[in-house]
Amino acid sequence: MLAIVGTVPDETFPLISGQIRLEKDRLLVGERQVPVNRGTPALLAAAIKTGEVLGLPCPLGYLVGDIGLGHGSRRLYEHLARHMGRSPARAITFHYLQPDVDWHNKVLFAVEEMRPRPILIADAGFMYAAKMSGQSEAYELFTPDAGELAFLADEKAPHPFYTRGFILHEENHIPELITRAYDHKNAARHLLVKGRQDFIATKQGIRATVERPVEEGLEAMGGTGDTLTGIVSALIDSGRETLEAAVLAARINRLAGRYAHPTPASQVTEIIAHIPRAVEEVMKGRGNGRKDSAPPQCPKFENAVDPVTVTETQGL
Repeated sequence: MLAIVGTVPDETFPLISGQIRLEKDRLLVGERQVPVNRGTPALLAAAIKTGEVLGLPCPLGYLVGDIGLGHGSRRLYEHLARHMGRSPARAITFHYLQPDVDWHNKVLFAVEEMRPRPILIADAGFMYAAKMSGQSEAYELFTPDAGELAFLADEKAPHPFYTRGFILHEENHIPELITRAYDHKNAARHLLVKGRQDFIATKQGIRATVERPVEEGLEAMGGTGDTLTGIVSALIDSGRETLEAAVLAARINRLAGRYAHPTPASQVTEIIAHIPRAVEEVMKGRGNGRKDSAPPQCPKFENAVDPVTVTETQGL
């Protein structure tokens, strides 16, 4: 089962954990509805739509409201450090949380006690914290864009704001940034670098690139990096090897974008709606495509519970 950890841009949103469902363009989180626009909600929606085709349970979400001040993130860090060890997750994707090295390490210690140890994926704020803590190699996959890769490649930068100017993050510098990130042990075992051309790499070098199809309208749309992380998370949770999952995810994300015929006014929900069709097309001949034409619903995991608002003394 996939678990996704992140924030909702609403400071009144409580700390909630449980299985998350999707209805049209809104996540169903207990009695609450969360609009899907970008960020962790977009990642969750993309993972759900991918999992529908692959027959996966709806992901387990650990969510809290945070508008960038860090108060919600710290509450979620504390909850994870106390209770993550009881999670049934096979894979965990950590997303938008305010970077905090001490709390990151406490969460990682809790994860290391899980048996079997889950596959760890990180993006955005939690990826920054992983790098800042010197624990990047504990992760299976990072999904940075070119700017975030420049931060990973800068061994002295304590935060993305302080990435040194001579470390350029233009796309033509991505191969050397990947090498530098691995040389300084600031990269996960795999990297999926998002951009006009997607790069999939390991310590051994660039293993694959994906650059087609190209949709110019996607360049101006926020949230497509979040959908890519959601797609690859679901593919890894399905049992696919990380390298294969990253290549497939890059192709699926781009194809969903083509099917949506985006314009500069398009929203990421238009891309997400086409993910099932793109998954089926890319997965042809691989044995995991949907076999009927009825709209699927992701099954409920037998040991999971409906989303609940977490108090200071509760855990899931």
